[in-house]
Amino acid sequence: MKLLFIADIVGQPGRRAVTELVPQLRHRHGLSLVVANGENAAGGSGITVNTAEEIFAAGVDIITSGDHLWDQKEVMGLLDGERRFVRPLNYPAGTPGQGSVIFQGPGLPPVAIMNLQGRTFMAALENPFHAALAEVERLRRTTKVIFIDFHAEATSEKVAMARMLDGRVSAIVGTHTHVQTADEQIFPGGTAFLCDGGFTGPHESVIGREIEPVIRRFMTNMPQKFEVARGRVLLQGAVVEIDDSSGRAVKIQRVSDGVE
Repeated sequence: MKLLFIADIVGQPGRRAVTELVPQLRHRHGLSLVVANGENAAGGSGITVNTAEEIFAAGVDIITSGDHLWDQKEVMGLLDGERRFVRPLNYPAGTPGQGSVIFQGPGLPPVAIMNLQGRTFMAALENPFHAALAEVERLRRTTKVIFIDFHAEATSEKVAMARMLDGRVSAIVGTHTHVQTADEQIFPGGTAFLCDGGFTGPHESVIGREIEPVIRRFMTNMPQKFEVARGRVLLQGAVVEIDDSSGRAVKIQRVSDGVE
């Protein structure tokens, strides 16, 4: 099977890229499943029921999230009942929503999708390493095909997580920094890894936002309004090919496709 992971969708330009390109990518790569990080999909910060529906309608099967989970109050409509929406697993017990889900498509083995959030230079949630070990053990009773979106800032934290889970999950792709890394690889145990998938949205920008306000903020330290930029829109992420029976990754390929 082949899985496409779409890195952080930023605002309307990112949603447009998903709408225009996902059907093409499904055909080109023979995709079985599409997962996308949607935590910046609504106006560049957070996600709503309406923006999620737009992403699902474009051909995305599962949406993951991250540290901007709570930026839109409408997210509760997803957390309370949308089985295709996943928030970081390592929130305390009792937090609305789910940290993983089993996807079952026609002719596919069960596929587990998990979302984790790092703690280095980010808000301190529960320890993602302990949470991941317990959840992977639980999920492997159902399937060996497990994909993880690890939403984290520090490179070392992402690499350490992937090394710890090598051979236990099919793939781990990092999100959050909005800068696509060039370190795609398959570890000895069969786990595909990419430190950061980049972001889906306007790249004539500072990680998706208009350039000048960000520069002014760095120059003056005064508050600025960071609007979503518009130019050079790309869909970024990775395609992972996975052996259905073993759950081992066969290939990982970065994606960075533009829209008109």
